Amino acid sequence: MNKREFLAASIGAGLTLPKGSAAFAQVSAALPGNRRAEKRMAKTTKLFKSPQGFPNAIAATPEGLWIGEQKLSGAQAASYHLPEPKSLTEAAWLVDWTGKLLKTVTTPSRNTSGMAVGGGFVWMVANADPEGVFQVDMNSKLVSHRQIPLGPANDGGGCHGALWHDGKLWIAALRLRGNLRVDPKTWEPEFMIPFYQAPDRVRYHGIAWDNGSIWQVVGNDCKRYSEYRPALVRYDAATGKVLETVDFLPNSCDPHGLAMHDGKLFACDAGIHPGWPNNDSPTAGWIFQIDFV
Repeated sequence: MNKREFLAASIGAGLTLPKGSAAFAQVSAALPGNRRAEKRMAKTTKLFKSPQGFPNAIAATPEGLWIGEQKLSGAQAASYHLPEPKSLTEAAWLVDWTGKLLKTVTTPSRNTSGMAVGGGFVWMVANADPEGVFQVDMNSKLVSHRQIPLGPANDGGGCHGALWHDGKLWIAALRLRGNLRVDPKTWEPEFMIPFYQAPDRVRYHGIAWDNGSIWQVVGNDCKRYSEYRPALVRYDAATGKVLETVDFLPNSCDPHGLAMHDGKLFACDAGIHPGWPNNDSPTAGWIFQIDFV
């Protein structure tokens, strides 16, 4: 059995890896009984509206803030009582820090729920058929479309977040229930941090890099904005250990995408939230800053 087959078998068996291995260490560190995480609170401040559409992903670069557009079509559009979009292409918008549109890259991604920008490319991660990661250059040319590793060749599952750091792509893989680091050239999986586990935190969204750690948006299942309890969790990127959790003050924006810029966290409110009425959040479509209190 090669390394790839071993990892796939291990994950399929519930991550029962040999005790004492590096992989086991990252799993056990993330389990509830092994956490001694700090706790903080945060507030949100609205900055500007995204371009017209549903913004469900963001990525910060020296050029500005990238925003990933989410469209719903077919059965998904019907389930949300939305009209079929005129075009199925989904945009990656580059805006400055006032919200001014600087550039638009069009992509064939579907129901985009996360994005990364790095290596000269936009990486859009799909959450609907045909799933996978769409690598697109800055001229809107599709370079590759590949499924999340360690799964079926034609359907590696959905994704709710991505980030680029030090030449590697991290993917918030829903089927694997973990943040997976992938070599973007060979597409080999290298490391995985299992999602934070807590009874009231069963939804997982955007991820962002922060000086050797990874932030992730988590939240509870609910039927409306007034019942939502979003939070942030921070993992040690080398071990997977949960370092801290952060709850949001009441009436905060609904975070989906997540990015770090100049030591500050930023997020977007998509306006579409599973189980909620459309635009139930009062800050639907806004880009906002997250500050600790």
